[in-house]
Amino acid sequence: MFKKLALTAAMALALTTAGANAAEVESHVEDFAFSFEGPFGSYDQHQLQRGLQVYTEVCSACHGLRYVPLRDLSSESGPGLPEDQVRAYAAQNFEVFDAELDDFRPATPADHFPANTGVGAPDLSLMAKSRAGFHGPYGTGINQLLKGIGGPEYIASLLNGYEEAPSCAPEDFDGHYNTVFAAGGYPDSCKDEDGHHMYPGSWIAMGQPLYGDDVEYADGHESDVHHEAMDVSAFLMWAAEPKMMARKQAGFVGVLFLTLLSVLLYLTNKRIWAPIKGKKKHA
Repeated sequence: MFKKLALTAAMALALTTAGANAAEVESHVEDFAFSFEGPFGSYDQHQLQRGLQVYTEVCSACHGLRYVPLRDLSSESGPGLPEDQVRAYAAQNFEVFDAELDDFRPATPADHFPANTGVGAPDLSLMAKSRAGFHGPYGTGINQLLKGIGGPEYIASLLNGYEEAPSCAPEDFDGHYNTVFAAGGYPDSCKDEDGHHMYPGSWIAMGQPLYGDDVEYADGHESDVHHEAMDVSAFLMWAAEPKMMARKQAGFVGVLFLTLLSVLLYLTNKRIWAPIKGKKKHA
């Protein structure tokens, strides 16, 4: 009986998976060469500073970062801004509600980035982390550690994935065509006779945010859609994983310690048991 139940469950799971795969929208996540990928990678401070500028001038109009403390912008493992610049940045760009004053006041480094719920857009604090396990070009686990981390690559690909809608789409179809986004609406007119999608991606509610001339970088770095997308994606990865470098260093030290311990245990074992093994041979 248990065999029959197990076989039935396996068949149902296979059919469900096949149906889901058949209905899944095709999309391609590009492999971006981020500096923090791999076991020895680290954040590029200049890239994080440029990403902060892109977020501030473009993304913050709709998206918040409510889980990120403003004081972390001065972190050596993050953007590394001087403390006086962090204070000026917080005061000039954000206001927070102070319960003691019962009014809004300029933000300080002690505050978090304010939430932004004006248009119902998602908060970006953990966006890169939440996408890492599902949209990485190399899947999950050890492959992401060694080859690609997933989340920021998905974000950068999405920001680069806006294209003119296919001619099969009705003019009044709601949304913007994106070749990477696979969770939006899809017009029936762009499906074949079997109901399969004829074009990759789908339609997304968010309009194209980056055009290449949106930000004039303070450090004079080249500004185009590709670089802006990479920079803000790296910044969002840091926002989601600010302690990544510390964990990598701790992991490296742990591996060295365990390796040394293994060698010492092996040599100790040989020293303790060598006389006994020698007696057995003579006997």
